[in-house]
Amino acid sequence: MTLLNMNGYTDLPDTKVAVVTTYLEMTAAPEGLEAPHQSPEGVSLERFQGADADRFLRLFRKVGEEWLWFSRLLMTREELAAALSNPSSEICIVRKDGADAGLLELDFADPENVELVYFGLIREATGHGLGRWLMQEALWRAWSRPQTKRFFVHTCTGDSPVALGFYQANGFRPYKRAVEVIDDPRLSGHLPETAAPHVPVLGRSAG
Repeated sequence: MTLLNMNGYTDLPDTKVAVVTTYLEMTAAPEGLEAPHQSPEGVSLERFQGADADRFLRLFRKVGEEWLWFSRLLMTREELAAALSNPSSEICIVRKDGADAGLLELDFADPENVELVYFGLIREATGHGLGRWLMQEALWRAWSRPQTKRFFVHTCTGDSPVALGFYQANGFRPYKRAVEVIDDPRLSGHLPETAAPHVPVLGRSAG
């Protein structure tokens, strides 16, 4: 029997983590959407060209470690290089006061259905309105292409608790939920055990 047909609790092995993923979409550009205004003082958005995988991974960890971002950490170097240089992807790095401070990635592989793949700021850059500015950049980059008919994203219970409300406030509409079960990336060493403290680590070896 699948989870879809079950009520109640389902035990998981200690080496697994389960999150509830919410899928969101918008099927038209938000009313009044305009090109982003000048970036905040000391802030810029730099197109990432895919040559420096180490730089990308450092920022990926800094933005996402607290929220159990792991997918790019599981890739081989060859797989990561291919993902970062994929011509259908648009990867941008937020620069604040000369340092990498955030990540925006869009996937245009299907020109009519554009995915917001990664969106996040380092903790030190939050709380200053940069998230709203970065979302305006994402919305404009997606909807300024005439082929776009749908813009979608997903977030989960491993992510920041404000993420779901933020996406909804910016025009995304939830349309589906799913339960994702994964090997705990902290037990494999891809993330430190201190990552995502709101998701307890259960599978530590004895001693």
